[in-house]
Formats: sequence, C-alpha cells, structure tokens
Amino acid sequence: MKRIIATALAAASLTAGITTATITTGADQATAAEASAAHLNGRNQEQNQGRPDRYLLPGDAAGSRFEGIGVDERRGLFYVSEVTGGEIHRGTARDAQAEEWLAGDGTDGRFTARGITVDAAGNVYIAGGPNGIGNPDRPDLWVYSQQGELLAALRAPGTADAFLNDVAIGADGAAYFTNSNDPQIFRVAQSADGWSAELWADAAGTVDRVAGFNLGGIVLSADRSAFVVAQGNTGQLWRFATADGAVSAIDTQGADLVNADGLVRQGNELTVIRNFSKMVATMRVSADGDSVNRVTQQASDPDRVYTTAKMLHGRLLAVDSKFDEQPAPSGPYDVVGSPWS
Repeated sequence: MKRIIATALAAASLTAGITTATITTGADQATAAEASAAHLNGRNQEQNQGRPDRYLLPGDAAGSRFEGIGVDERRGLFYVSEVTGGEIHRGTARDAQAEEWLAGDGTDGRFTARGITVDAAGNVYIAGGPNGIGNPDRPDLWVYSQQGELLAALRAPGTADAFLNDVAIGADGAAYFTNSNDPQIFRVAQSADGWSAELWADAAGTVDRVAGFNLGGIVLSADRSAFVVAQGNTGQLWRFATADGAVSAIDTQGADLVNADGLVRQGNELTVIRNFSKMVATMRVSADGDSVNRVTQQASDPDRVYTTAKMLHGRLLAVDSKFDEQPAPSGPYDVVGSPWS
C-alpha cells in the first residue's frame, strides 16, 4: 500500500529534543506485560475502598458533552475529552474532582475532541472527530507530553473529511486512530524527522461506508497480533492484523452490537459499550482477536449515555457523555467508577 505522510502543523521546534521511548515487542514481552497488569490489578483491587464513586468534571456554563477517556496506569491519572469546546480534563484515581488540563475553544486549533489515550511514556494522544472537516487549517489530532507541552498537531493525510474517533497504542508503541467516515486507520509516531501521520490501513471494499458512525472503538488483542475495531452503525466487529493491516470480519455469534462505541479488553474478556442503546455487551475474545463467544448483554444506567471506558488501578471508569440531553446538557458532569458491576 502506498503510504501517505502527513505534514505536521506544529512548529518544528516543538519536536526538538524529544526522546523516543524504546518499545520491546514479542510474544514473551506480551505475556509478561499481561502478567504484570494482572498482578497490578489484583493489588489495586484491594485499594478500591475509599475511592470516589464518581469523578466530577468541569463544564461550560452553556452546557458540556464528553466522550473519550485515556488512563496513565503508572501515574494513576485519567484524561477525559470534551466534545463541546475540545477541552481536556485530568483527574486522579483518588480525587473526586478533576480539573481542566488543556484549554479548548481554539487552543492549538482544537474546537472539539473525541478519543484519547496515553502511551508508556505518558504522552497523550487526542482524536479530533470532525475538527478538521471543512477547515483545512485545523488539525485532526494532537500529541502532548505528560507536562502538557504540544508535541504535534497533525492532519490525517489523503482525505478531507476524516472523522478521527478513537485511538489505541499498538505493539510498536505508535498510536492508531480510527476514521468514522471512510474505513481507515491512521498511524501516528515519532521518528528522527519528528512526528508524522500515515494511512496505515484502508478497508474500502471490505468494510462498507454507510450513513452514521463507521469505525470507532479500537483495542489491541491479547497477543498483540491485531486490533479489534467496532463499527457502530452496523454492529460489526473487525480484525485488523498489526503485521500488514489486513482486515477480516469477526463472527459475533449474531449478537446485537449496534451503537457499539468504546471497547475495553481485560485478558480474554471484551466489553462493548453500546452508547445510545444503553446496553453493555460482554464476550470472550480469542487471544488473536479472530473470534468471540459467550456473548452476554446487560442494561446500563437508563439516565446516562456511556460512550467509552478504561481500567485504572483495577477499576473500570466510564464517561457519561450527556449526549441524550437536548438542547443543552446540564451538570453535574462526571466519570463513573464500576458503572455496571
């Protein structure tokens, strides 16, 4: 596949002096990482008592909506993206009140934000949703250091209507962004020449572009050989091989996964958050992400529209988007701990 490299909108000086984290891959390292995570989760489950049930988010006077969540397990931090304005909020596992970490309303060209994730070095990756559609001077995504320094602001290459929805870190340490318009995944990484974005996988011809949100939630498989990706408007799950981006359908045993949004994988258990359906599907997924079975469904809180969730120190944190409150949402705005346990 011809790779198309994007031009960074951030000044070249922003990348000067930035060190690249060394990422070790391989089956042995993946197994060790899973074992380490399991040990850490077990230890932290003993510390859950005394944590807040909810984490309050700052909001705008005119109303706010939220979508993505990323976690820094090592530092005990979570980050939440605000759709209305593009602010990024940060909280800790122990404190009930989160705070605004990055301003929005045009800061670094960001007027909205969607998916968000954190790499091993603590760098924060933010998907911009429709931020760049119809606005060629605006970025589609951003990368920040853990100190809040802008490292990169990039356009998705080769398309004028990228709706970057969610993002996950791959086995190679790069960030992979889903496009909710065309069935594409973009790879973002740092090299000796700075930060860049490239079209990593294009599933046109296999995954149809239909009305609504196409590719969304994305997680890495347990053996790191593939990404599992949700297509919310059709309720399908797709496997993208990390080796070459090859795509194949995952047999979901006829499960209703329409409105699939955020995905959470814990070992061989996959959780699919079905936002406006106000349902949560849980299933067993193979180590290579090729198949699922034992699908169960349960209703989530009927008064909330959960979009995404992540594990932090052994507990699931889910974002209440406020997408169902029209015309303007009202507070309190929050992230809910253990929302359907």
